[in-house]
Amino acid sequence: MIKPSDNITALKGVGTKRAEALNKAGIYTVYDLLTYFPRNYIDLSRGMSIRSAPLNEDVCIRAFVGSVPREHYIRKGMTTYSVDITDGESVMNIVFFNNKYIPDMLINGEEYYFYGKITPFGQRYKSMTSPKFFRVSDGITFRPVYPQTSLLNTNYIEKLLKTAFDSIPEMEDYLPEKIRNDYCLMCLRDALVNIHFPTSPDLLSEAKRRVSFESLFLLQLGLSRLKIKSRKSTGTVITENYSDDFLKLLPFELTGAQKRAINDCVADMSSGLPMNRLLQGDVGSGKTAVSAALIYNIVKNGFQAAIMAPTEVLATQHYKTFLSFFENAGINVALLTGSTPAKEKKLIKAGLKEGRVDLVIGTHAIIQDDVEFLNLGLAVTDEQHRFGVAQRGKLGAKGKNPHILVMSATPIPRTLSLIIYGDLDISILDEMPAGRQKIDTFAVGPDKRERAYAYIKKHLLQGYQGYIVCPLVDIDEEEADSERKASVNLYNELKDGFFKGFKLGLLYGRMKADEKKTVMSDFSQGKTDLLISTTVIEVGVDVPNAVIMVIENADCFGLSQLHQLRGRVGRGEAKSTCILIASDENREENQRLKILESTTDGFKIADEDLKLRGPGDFLGSRQHGLPDLKISNMLSDGDTVRETHYAAEQLLKNNPTLEGAEYDALKKRVNEMFSHGVVLN
Repeated sequence: MIKPSDNITALKGVGTKRAEALNKAGIYTVYDLLTYFPRNYIDLSRGMSIRSAPLNEDVCIRAFVGSVPREHYIRKGMTTYSVDITDGESVMNIVFFNNKYIPDMLINGEEYYFYGKITPFGQRYKSMTSPKFFRVSDGITFRPVYPQTSLLNTNYIEKLLKTAFDSIPEMEDYLPEKIRNDYCLMCLRDALVNIHFPTSPDLLSEAKRRVSFESLFLLQLGLSRLKIKSRKSTGTVITENYSDDFLKLLPFELTGAQKRAINDCVADMSSGLPMNRLLQGDVGSGKTAVSAALIYNIVKNGFQAAIMAPTEVLATQHYKTFLSFFENAGINVALLTGSTPAKEKKLIKAGLKEGRVDLVIGTHAIIQDDVEFLNLGLAVTDEQHRFGVAQRGKLGAKGKNPHILVMSATPIPRTLSLIIYGDLDISILDEMPAGRQKIDTFAVGPDKRERAYAYIKKHLLQGYQGYIVCPLVDIDEEEADSERKASVNLYNELKDGFFKGFKLGLLYGRMKADEKKTVMSDFSQGKTDLLISTTVIEVGVDVPNAVIMVIENADCFGLSQLHQLRGRVGRGEAKSTCILIASDENREENQRLKILESTTDGFKIADEDLKLRGPGDFLGSRQHGLPDLKISNMLSDGDTVRETHYAAEQLLKNNPTLEGAEYDALKKRVNEMFSHGVVLN
């Protein structure tokens, strides 16, 4: 008997050539085939008459073949086959190219579903070219559509799946019967059958729910286990709370949310167990001040701290900020990045190893093997979505179970944060500090570009500064007719054009570190009036005099990223504005940009982003380092995310190591998914 774990070649009809094609599609085992889910479905139950079917849209026509397919030789290498079909009141012509099997596949007098686009045929008739077609007598009205290659088409995959299901009458189910009963879930085999061969939309929905539940439940179990395993005792225990002393150093009052977050973290760091906490807050909500309070506490209790940022721009900004925070606190702060001079690097590394450096701020440079700490007590990762789980772990490994604080200014919907940060406790800064400016935002079409530039010029003449953000660095000659703006091209166009007489700067990620530093220094000191940039300014740029931003091709970005970008203005006392210029004023999807006009609440924006674009903007490959999820939109289903979170939490509460024969398959599957991390034992 064939097992799901068998190589795909175990199935009848899979030879070497087919196996290679299947392997390229990620199908190596029979189970890979069973979980090679359709990208779409054709609902044949929604058939239309030939007369009422619209042109140039995908439609389904139920009709009889009214003639024997006719062969027409066009030229060498081109033969067509045409056939007439009728629904009883109208006739339509169907044409196929270079398919010699059509005469055997379409039988005169037989009824079929035809699915495709209809085009005019002469003055009075309609035609359909190379439609998908299915026998009505098969009784299946819901057909899957799979990703296709020259050797793998939907018909072949369907045929192979039928062979696989016929060869596997029973399958081991990863979910225990109690879990299935508690949450009214199909068994695994039934779910897979109904995803590939659904007989109704309701059964397909239930099948998808089962697969979504299983994937999310397994993921939640693994992440919850990671959280449990991280709760080993730590030698980094705060014995005295210095928070009040730190607050006296600040020239401003903290918000209630900031104070609550500090108290939560100090309680964690005093518990004897390592803190693993996400500090999540909107742009300008004061995460840096919270982290400074914790660093002050950890250093005054005799330990060291480290902050890892994704870019040198952000690391340098943090360095300046913390120098001002700790100016009179007796805390030695160092900056360590890839561009730090070799002699200075050597001194900093020696200071960390010997305990003379209390706080190091840097990029990936601080997790290099030759960076050693005397007693690292707190590791802070800023803009966590730019790093992976492994990088966060590598920083933590520099100490003996140090406390971990992860900061993110990208608001994540609550349901999604249960997945992305499932191994962390969460503190949210949901209040803005007093005096933070509301940013006026306008979404406009490309026809308003000159007016937007004139608005920038008006502010520059008043002594303020501004940004123009582009989605690309440059456009080569082959793309010269593209309407998408690129920073290099736009800089060259504007410096001697619309903004001639003003000092323009250019900033993008591929520039050398010292060039970036010079550009940012000039902008910060007011030597540059207008900065043309890519999204490299998304984080870490704090210039209070910059009050106007224009974002080109704004529809190319997610809403959350646009919200992050506009957070670079409104950092001073003057009124600030952000103008979003869409690529095409007629595209309906640009309506989503209007959401940014109506709110500056990052969490509301994140929720809308999740609804409109799915979880892709939040779950990049670098972001989480977790196993892939098979049904990509499952994270948009907040109810299932919450259900699986609760189910995993309750199961591990009662049975933390999943003891018992009924949990063996579940335990094995979780260990396979987290083969590079968690093991349930």
